[in-house]
Amino acid sequence: MTHQDLMAGPPPTHLPADPATDELSAGTEPAEVVRRHPASPAAWAALATAAKESGAEDVTVYAYARVGYHRSLDMLRRNGWKGHGPVPWEHEPNRGFLTSLALLAEQAKAIGETDEWERCSEFLRDSSPTAYDTLLG
Repeated sequence: MTHQDLMAGPPPTHLPADPATDELSAGTEPAEVVRRHPASPAAWAALATAAKESGAEDVTVYAYARVGYHRSLDMLRRNGWKGHGPVPWEHEPNRGFLTSLALLAEQAKAIGETDEWERCSEFLRDSSPTAYDTLLG
């Protein structure tokens, strides 16, 4: 008889490959990729990153990151995530979610949403300490 370890946390969530990643890697503009793949966390993360790098308003970057975050939550849930547990940075398809979450945290702070900054940065750290160190550390 096998016993379940009741103290163990949930298993890591590994999102499936994101078809938008290939287009982004090929240099396609993030806005074009979002139009073709509106459910893609990677596409929204890339759009938020591009907006930030081009000097867009903080609220614009915040909005793109928030869409990426919510699209990510939908995808995470469809792949067995129960609202907590590891989402490893080391698994490349998870990076769209983790990047969106980091950008959402940063932009929340930039627009004065301190509580959201704290929640999102803690959520990122809990999901992937490596992502936290890489993106916010």
